[in-house]
Amino acid sequence: MVLALVSEGHVLVEDVPGVGKTQLAKSLARSIHGIFHRIQFTPDLLPSDVTGVSVWERS
Repeated sequence: MVLALVSEGHVLVEDVPGVGKTQLAKSLARSIHGIFHRIQFTPDLLPSDVTGVSVWERS
């Protein structure tokens, strides 16, 4: 995970429940003074749900 962070890459961590995937991510975020947000992936999740959207207001 640290190597992916340094190289601006991506990591997919898969395993059975209860092995510490979330704790690992929280610890890494804490060690670099980052912010941790957990996203529950569901079948109806859209990319905009993760990245957000920009709304232009005419004023």
